[in-house]
Parts: sequence; structure tokens; C-alpha cells
Amino acid sequence: MAIEDKVVLVTGANRGIGQALVEEALARGARRVYAGTRQPLAHPDERVTPLILDVTNATQIQAAVEAVESLDILINNAGVALYDDLSDKATIEQHLAVNLFGTHAVTQAFLPLLSQSRGAIVNGLSLAAFASLPMIPAYSISKAASFSLSQSLRALLAGQGVSVHSVMTGPTDTEMSRGLDVPKASPESVAQAIFDGVENGDEDIFPDPMSQSMADSWRGSAAKAMERQNASLVAGDQVAS
Repeated sequence: MAIEDKVVLVTGANRGIGQALVEEALARGARRVYAGTRQPLAHPDERVTPLILDVTNATQIQAAVEAVESLDILINNAGVALYDDLSDKATIEQHLAVNLFGTHAVTQAFLPLLSQSRGAIVNGLSLAAFASLPMIPAYSISKAASFSLSQSLRALLAGQGVSVHSVMTGPTDTEMSRGLDVPKASPESVAQAIFDGVENGDEDIFPDPMSQSMADSWRGSAAKAMERQNASLVAGDQVAS
């Protein structure tokens, strides 16, 4: 899946990793980049088409689908991360609404276009999907759920020729992680590594130094082997049908 001459949609494209993904797609020769944001966005490159897109708003999602003629790569980057202690159910629900159900809603809405192009879905996740960060537990819960969603979609959509990539991002220098006092990768380097992973066909992408330190152990783990084993059950059903 080379990025050159492809049509890419990035949610949460107004800042941080999302903004860097838009620029990296352009640098790699994307034919069109749809930039989904909750507020109006202006971009000097004529290949960028802004979309008003709150991933929790069904009306805006449908309007975005109607505005996009074709799509090769959907990048579910929009997310929320708030500090909490699990004492407020509404905070957990807010994280799930954006990080899980928003990702699911946008994916389902654009799936017909992606099936036509035999395209790719790229879900922006986090190392917190593997091990919870106790200062942002609601975020960690939502990313773990979104990781499971990504694994399920990968198995279910393989028969349609649609690939699903999970991006297991570590600490990155964005507004979302401003309060974390740890070494952080730049959004630009993370965006480059994400597209490298898509072009290489990596199912799970580890785009920064901290996440890369876990890449080999995850890919050779019993849990990853079980994912593949479970996916083969779906593949068998598809062949039988």
C-alpha cells in the first residue's frame, strides 16, 4: 500500500499526530487528503480537503461520507485523553464515545469505499492498550477496547481485501501528553513511522523508540499467535461459505 497517488482521510487532523499525518501524506505524494476536524480548517495545499467531522456526531459522519468520492486509507486518529481516577462514570463513557465508538462509527461509514479500493484502516492506539497508565485509566480502557476492535476488524475484513493496522504509540510530544514527564517522540517522526508501517504491511505498528522496544516481544508472543489462530477461524468460515 504505497501512499503515492492514494486518497487518505485523517480524523483529528488539526494538531499533533493528526496534523503531522496530513503533512506526511502530502510529502509522500497522496493525490487527495481529507482532513477531518471539529472546527473549520484552512490548508495551503490544494490537495487537502477539510471536513467538519466530530467522530461522535452521526450527522457529520454521514455528511463526510457524501463528500468523499473515493478512499484508499482511513486513519482513525481522533482521540481524547483526560486525567481521572475512575470515580466518574461519565469520564469513562466520554473516552469510549470517542476512542472506541467513534472509531467504529467512522470505520463502518467508510467501509463501502474502502472495500471498493481494497484499502487500509489505520487505528491510532497506544501502548496503554497493553498496560494501563493509572493516571489516565479511562483512556487506557478505551484504547484496550479499540485494540480488540482493530483485531476483530482485521479478521472480519480480510476477505474483502481491507487491511487493518493498529498503531501502538508511545509518549509523543503533543498537547494530549503535555503532563507526562517522560522522553517523547516528535509527531513528525511518529507520522513517518506510521506510513512506513502501512507501506510495509505491518499489522501492528510501533512508531517511536519506547514502542519499538516492545515490537519484537509482541510479534512473537503467545497473545499474537492466538490472535492469528482466532482469525483463521473466521477465514475458514468465509471459505466454507
